[in-house]
Amino acid sequence: MSVFRSIVFSAVAAGLVVGAIISVVQQFGTVPLILKAEVYERSAQTTGESGATAAEHSEHEHDAAAWEPQDGLERNVYTAAANILTAIGFALLLAGFFALRGQPISWREGVLWGLAGFAVFTIAPGLGLPPELPGVPAAPLGPRQLWWIATALATACGIGLFVFRRSVVAAALGFCLIVAPHVVGAPHLTETHTNVPEALSHQFAVAVTLTSFFFWILLGSLTSFAYRRFSPPISQPA
Repeated sequence: MSVFRSIVFSAVAAGLVVGAIISVVQQFGTVPLILKAEVYERSAQTTGESGATAAEHSEHEHDAAAWEPQDGLERNVYTAAANILTAIGFALLLAGFFALRGQPISWREGVLWGLAGFAVFTIAPGLGLPPELPGVPAAPLGPRQLWWIATALATACGIGLFVFRRSVVAAALGFCLIVAPHVVGAPHLTETHTNVPEALSHQFAVAVTLTSFFFWILLGSLTSFAYRRFSPPISQPA
């Protein structure tokens, strides 16, 4: 029970701090770019540049009537809450791995685990499905989610084989797992039309990647530090 408590306490502590910090960082990085893209998105909907039919216009009106947080404080609060919950969830995964290892872990090792998380959840899926701004058409959500999950799992298994099964066969299998989702390819639309500038999309992808890098470095180091503080002492053999 003490191990479970250590996992939960360390994840909550690290997640609260990291989620709050990342929310502040986003205000200077990704949020201004999203707000700019939303201006282009509203402009396209108003002028009908997409050539939407009357039914599609009705659908847009229905979507606009759906609830969404108001710009400003309310939106920032919901964003911060989502960031904190996400950070706690990933911190639970990290703390769980720390517990399974059953060895003391330093903050430097925590950084390495954070880098692995960055590779699994940002770099690998981002190679096929880069972060997208509002107003940029994308393939249906279901296939994109399926490819994203499969890519993250394959990358995690591949990295695990490289790190924990140091053999030629394991390395070859790990390489195949990491490469396989990209050989299959991510789902994309054959044709896309958007008035969101390509330069803005590029800036957003870079900003999201850098923010995610900072997120994972901070989460790995703080989770390892918190877990070391909350975990029971490891008994030494007599």
